[in-house]
Amino acid sequence: MSNKILIVTGDGGESYEVLYALHRFQEEGYEPVIAAPSKRSLNLVMHDFKPGWDTYFEAPGYAATADLTFEEVNVDDYFAVLLIGGRAPEYLRNNPRVIGITKEFHEKGKWIYSICHGIQILATADLCQDRNITCYEHCRLEAETAGGTWMSDEASIDGKIICGQTWMSHPQFFRLIFENL
Repeated sequence: MSNKILIVTGDGGESYEVLYALHRFQEEGYEPVIAAPSKRSLNLVMHDFKPGWDTYFEAPGYAATADLTFEEVNVDDYFAVLLIGGRAPEYLRNNPRVIGITKEFHEKGKWIYSICHGIQILATADLCQDRNITCYEHCRLEAETAGGTWMSDEASIDGKIICGQTWMSHPQFFRLIFENL
C-alpha cells in the first residue's frame, strides 16, 4: 500500500493547516504531496480572532509549494486525501477536477480528511449526505444543507471520512486520523 497522502489546497489555503499536516504526516513516516491549481509557491493565509472583531481576520501566512497540479493527480497513488480549509475551498469547490478527485477517493474506499472550510468541497461532492460531520461553525449551514448532521465535537469520524472544525482542533483531528491509519 502507498504511504502517500494527497493534500488539496491553493491560494488562500490556511497556512497552519497545510504546514501542520505536512509535518505531522512526515513525522509519522508518510509522504504528503500537495496538489493545487498550479505547481508553484502558494499564497497561504492565516486566520485568527481578535477582540472587537465580529469574525476572523486574515493575514499572509507561511508559503508552501505545490508538488503537482490537480490534472496530474492519480488517485491510485494515494491512500488518503486531506481537504484544507481557509478560503481555498471557496473556489476549489467549483473545480470539476477537485470534485472528481474527491469522489474517486470515496468510490475507492479511501480515507478523506476535511478540516474547517474543506467541508465546502465535501458538500459539493455530495459526501455529507446522511453523515455525522463537523467543520468550522460558520460552514455548518452548508454541511447541513448538503444533508449532513453537524456535530459540535472538535473532530468527528463517519465511515472513512474524518472532519475537524478548525486548526484549533488539530490535536483531536490528527488523533482520530492516526488512530485509524
